[in-house]
Amino acid sequence: MDKYSYIANSDGAYIEELYNSYKQDPSSVEEGWRKFFEGFEFSQKYPLNGNGHANGVATKEVPATGKMDPGRMDPGRTDADRIRKEMEVVHLIRGYRSRGHLLATTNPIRQRRDRKPRLDLADFNLTEADLDQVFEAGTEVFGRPARLREIVDALKKIYTGNIGFEYLYIRDPDQKNWLREKIEQEALNMTFSTDEKKHILSKLNEAVVFENFLHTKFLGQKRFSLEGGETTIPALDAMINKAGEMGVVEVMIGMAHRGRLNVLANIMRKTYEQIFNEFEGNLPDQVWGDGDVKYHMGFSSQIETPSGHQMYLKLAPNPSHLEAVNPVVEGAMRARADGMYNSDYDCVLPVLIHGDAAVAGQGIVYEVTQMSNLEGYYTGGTIHFVINNQVGFTTDFEDARSSIYSTDVAKIVDAPVLHVNGDDPEAVVYCMRLAVEYRQKFNKDIFIDMVCYRRHGHNESDEPKFTQPVLYSYIENHQNPREIYQKVLVERGDVDAELAANMDKEFKALLQERLDMVKQKALPYAMPKLEQEWRNLKYSTPEDFEKSPETGVSVEVLEKVGQALAQVPEGFSTLKQIDKLLKDRKQMIFDTKKVNWATAELLAYGSIVAEGKIVRLSGQDVQRGTFSHRHAVLRDAKTNEAYTNLNHIQDEQGRFMIYNSLLSEYGVLGFEFGYSMANPNALVIWEAQFGDFANGAQVMIDQFITTSETKWDRWNGLVMLLPHGYEGQGPEHSNARPERFLQLSANNNIIVSNITTPANFFHLLRRQLSFPFRKPLVVMSPKSMLRHPLCVSSLDELTSGRFQETIGDTFADPKKVKKVLLCTGKLYYELFEKQQADKRDDVAIIRVEQLHPFPKNQLNELIGQYKKAKVYWVQEEPFNMGGWTFLLRMYPEQPLEVIARRPSASPSTGFAKIHAQEQAEIIRRAFE
Repeated sequence: MDKYSYIANSDGAYIEELYNSYKQDPSSVEEGWRKFFEGFEFSQKYPLNGNGHANGVATKEVPATGKMDPGRMDPGRTDADRIRKEMEVVHLIRGYRSRGHLLATTNPIRQRRDRKPRLDLADFNLTEADLDQVFEAGTEVFGRPARLREIVDALKKIYTGNIGFEYLYIRDPDQKNWLREKIEQEALNMTFSTDEKKHILSKLNEAVVFENFLHTKFLGQKRFSLEGGETTIPALDAMINKAGEMGVVEVMIGMAHRGRLNVLANIMRKTYEQIFNEFEGNLPDQVWGDGDVKYHMGFSSQIETPSGHQMYLKLAPNPSHLEAVNPVVEGAMRARADGMYNSDYDCVLPVLIHGDAAVAGQGIVYEVTQMSNLEGYYTGGTIHFVINNQVGFTTDFEDARSSIYSTDVAKIVDAPVLHVNGDDPEAVVYCMRLAVEYRQKFNKDIFIDMVCYRRHGHNESDEPKFTQPVLYSYIENHQNPREIYQKVLVERGDVDAELAANMDKEFKALLQERLDMVKQKALPYAMPKLEQEWRNLKYSTPEDFEKSPETGVSVEVLEKVGQALAQVPEGFSTLKQIDKLLKDRKQMIFDTKKVNWATAELLAYGSIVAEGKIVRLSGQDVQRGTFSHRHAVLRDAKTNEAYTNLNHIQDEQGRFMIYNSLLSEYGVLGFEFGYSMANPNALVIWEAQFGDFANGAQVMIDQFITTSETKWDRWNGLVMLLPHGYEGQGPEHSNARPERFLQLSANNNIIVSNITTPANFFHLLRRQLSFPFRKPLVVMSPKSMLRHPLCVSSLDELTSGRFQETIGDTFADPKKVKKVLLCTGKLYYELFEKQQADKRDDVAIIRVEQLHPFPKNQLNELIGQYKKAKVYWVQEEPFNMGGWTFLLRMYPEQPLEVIARRPSASPSTGFAKIHAQEQAEIIRRAFE
């Protein structure tokens, strides 16, 4: 279509003027116009015969009958008139390509509303009389001139059948032209072999058998059936088989509850026995934690495709929060590509199965779509499959979205959309194969919108007629896709009546086998390398948290990392501030041997990378750091070229990957959770710009991060850095809500900390991969402490030792102490400065560096030194926030009093002067 863009934007008079110039001197017009006029004149000189081929004879005279020769245009018209007609046919072709989907027969159960596609002949100033005229524009469809009737018939067949193609908005010409050629050539000649048809029918059999089995055996139980959308099963089967042929090794599927059990049985090959046990409520042989309902669980399998390719399939565990699993799948597939296939994204394929209401209504879909082409979150393209049952819970689609289609979010990244009738399994299979080819060729997202229906209510005991009585009167008598396809095959003669009867007999026998619980053999599964490394880890015990493992690093390694941190390549232009930064780093590491927070952090990352492991850090502005402290990526002042020091430590090393994220918390945190879940040897970190930004990702925290081990038996070592501390910056940027994380803490599920020294942060980060297990880590990370003159650590503290869960007081005199202050984080330095200024050796300050798992024994030992002292918990946060209520829960045997801000609905005041008064009052009360 692009080659005719110059026509579509022109008027008749201008075209006639151009044509006259062309006749006088062909070289006087632009090449595109020259080619058009050459073809136009050829079509006038050699009109087509009835077979669509040029006669080879000029036909200039009007026949004696006085009637128009149907093979050519009216010679009485001017050249401009003829060109205008050609233009209108070009517009008509473009119209079908861009709006034909509005007429496509994609809805299996109800007529679609008139969406005004404007594809009648009259919309293009054409009439019935033009149908037998030959137009050069036919070249666009057939590669040759053609009669208008032939052009219209072909366009209707391609663009208004059971598939509606949306792709003309794509701005990349290669992608658009490839799609157009595939669509217009293959859709006109779409054929399936007898074996392929039998295979499609057999997969439909499996899908229907499964639903009938559960409906018969477990009447009334929730199963969120696939009935009405059974074509999902042959669709996914076709996608996986095609992906295997095109080099994909791992496929990971993320989906919600509808149809999940059917996918587990017929795509993932989970046995009916396993599913049956879960329906019966039987516990597995070994259970860890609390578990989750059957339609939330994940599964892994290894299959061999019909073409002989070994593939790993994974179905990600997911909560009831629709679409929340999407970024998790993307992150996991990125980690597999980075960790297993040297970042070859053609080896992995993320597949997201959506509901129509959810894909249109959930903001996470937009976030993940925006991430798809960004360097830090690229996975080589995702196949999105929408099971469009036209209802969201009980809400009709007319009330569920403003857009025409649920998939209109695809257009933000120029992803094509294939709308397809779920009652036409051949068309659905064709779309899935095309989607895999497109993804593998262009490594871009593509959406398949399978329009179907939901046989029952939201669950099997729900009455859908309460809200959609008319719709469900149609559905009630509508045959399922298997019955429809079997009938079509028989009518087409693709399978004879005997074969159809045999398949029906096999279908019933298969159902009876399942009802009789005939034993199925579970597929063998050879664990990939990264999964085996997960198996080498162990479950944690309470004893593991009594004392941290040694995490010191040799001076040689630190100096090697330090050397990389303090230099840039020859010819690299640095800003004056960066020059100073490099000098300061060198001085800290090699001269004073005292490091600040940012330097200790980078040394931790460098030491892990030097061990051959991956460090991945993302978030808003993390390369520089929100507080301009990290500078992990430097920019050439003249060329803007990036240089990452930690990727230049030594020849053989792991990768340090640090990405400034898009302005997203929910999607990005989900991605990093997925990445960490897939690779046990990667230190994966998400940093919030301010700690309260985690509010926007609370679904990921509640449903995935803090519960993954107990719900789904999945370990994860994700780190969350959440800047926290009361510095007069108002309620939005003071508080990372530690109370929320502490409320979610139980059974050693996560680690919650608020660190006071660079060395302890160094060891905390290294401990994440040194533990023989993995736990998520939440760090209430500092702001003012990044440059606090007292917040430094000696290099010796990094070369030996371990993370300290608590740090005692070395100034107070145990015999004099009448008050013990327990505190965390930045508040320690304010208390310490007051203690030193007033020489208060009768007040001891104990730092609780790790709140959960709670270091009770260590605290008992430290407090035990002060026999006559009263113990206070001191916090900056209001009384109803912070760690106070957590201390009451975790430390009931220790009498405690609290010093805090007054109870408040808001985390802090927005007035700097009031903040200063409140802060001073906390310090005063602590030492009164």
